Amino acid sequence: MTKPILAAVLSCSGTILTDEEKKLFSEYNPLGVSLFARNIQSETQLKNLIEEIKNAIGRENALIAVDEEGGRVSRLSSIIPNKYASEEALGKVDKQFSTYHAYLIASDIKKFGININYAPVIDRKTIPQNKVLESRCFSEKRESIVERGMNMASAYVSMGICPCIKHIPGHFNSLNDPHLQLPECPLSKEELYKEIEYIKSFKEFPLGMTSHILLKEIDAANPATQSKKIIKEVIRGYLNFDNFLLSDAIDMHALKGSIREKVEASLNAGVDAVCCCSGNIKDLFEVCQTNRFLTEKSVIRFAKIEKVIHNKPKKIDLSDIRVRYENALKESFDEKYSYDATEVLHQMLKKGESL
Repeated sequence: MTKPILAAVLSCSGTILTDEEKKLFSEYNPLGVSLFARNIQSETQLKNLIEEIKNAIGRENALIAVDEEGGRVSRLSSIIPNKYASEEALGKVDKQFSTYHAYLIASDIKKFGININYAPVIDRKTIPQNKVLESRCFSEKRESIVERGMNMASAYVSMGICPCIKHIPGHFNSLNDPHLQLPECPLSKEELYKEIEYIKSFKEFPLGMTSHILLKEIDAANPATQSKKIIKEVIRGYLNFDNFLLSDAIDMHALKGSIREKVEASLNAGVDAVCCCSGNIKDLFEVCQTNRFLTEKSVIRFAKIEKVIHNKPKKIDLSDIRVRYENALKESFDEKYSYDATEVLHQMLKKGESL
């Protein structure tokens, strides 16, 4: 009998798996694992860690995911020699460079055994800009987001890396960082639908990630990730996104309650799986103890992700593409950023602050 898959993408604490992590992964069979800067030390170490994870889970289709957007969100920057532009920089050049961007990053990450990239970001740029999204949005123009986001996601698919469309339905003009507090959006349903119509363009991609945002005029009590009404009416309904829906990190302060309560609320609302990113063994154990596994419908959606990660990478001359990419974008490579929300949250967790 096939072992059920835990409806969770878990995480780990360091550069090798602990005995507790190995046991947990082996026993509960999580959907996969997300990797962060704390897990990455060298090329050899990362390959070994990923092999450890896959062996512990015991499935070749285990998802190995990373945030490698380019710009300030780059988990592998310490071990890959190539530099990558932010989405904001890509929004200022021809849309073909978004394709090149994905080809090049895919070639860098696939060799380690990574098969999911949490990109592209399709949130719309706002003025003033939410701190957490600074430099991470292609444009304020919806058409530009669609062109570049579609190019990027399609290129990842062609290289055997499954892109994750994020964030659905968006963060809008809220200035709150969901890592620290709950963003809110006051738009009416009619205003909201007009704002997010462009996201329909991404409905065919097999993986998307929710945003922890309170759409006050649709569900004033629950953020999108935990709102049955928003997932059914807005994401599955209006946006017609019927593929695999993954929660943004449940570790974020935008969601309230214990880890177990966050998992239950998110899955009950209709996401297919949750992300737990803290690497804290107690948090991981709480997720596992819910004993929530992929539903029949989620397994069907997961099969579409599997198909992508088993794609044979497209054969292209990357050397020529890299030269063109660097010539067009090298001035943006040295942009300085002072804020990395995921790592800020990780440091808070290390200090023992409660979720």
